[in-house]
Amino acid sequence: MKKFWYEDFNPGREFALGPKRVDAGEVIEFAREFDAQPMHLSEEGGRASILGGLSASGWHTCAMMMRMLCESYVLESSSQGAPGIDFLEWRKPVLAGDTLSGKSIVLETRPMRSRPGIGVVRFRNELYNQKGELVLAGENAIMMALREPVEASA
Repeated sequence: MKKFWYEDFNPGREFALGPKRVDAGEVIEFAREFDAQPMHLSEEGGRASILGGLSASGWHTCAMMMRMLCESYVLESSSQGAPGIDFLEWRKPVLAGDTLSGKSIVLETRPMRSRPGIGVVRFRNELYNQKGELVLAGENAIMMALREPVEASA
């Protein structure tokens, strides 16, 4: 049973994300598979970089955020997928041992003319570390089914 439909995403609505503790083993495992740079593979490699310690790949940070989005609202929504990302910024390193939390804010909504019964919801997503520092910011749209689709006009 879906809890959130297009009509439930009013501009300004916020969804809490996390918390998620960043585990060193997960950082290394992700890096071995997808981003095998030294700063993501060991504490020593991280200290030798400008990041200051074992650091999660930016792509790992995105994957953790996606999990938080799923747990917050996506899995209980009428999501039909996403057409892309408007922008994404990695603001600060995410280090092993950090705890991430954040918010997903509805920016705007619009029904799709080309697909009656589907609307586009634009979000701003922000993740912070335990110090309150912004580590990731981005904006993207998600296509959501309408609870009560309207007939296409002739």
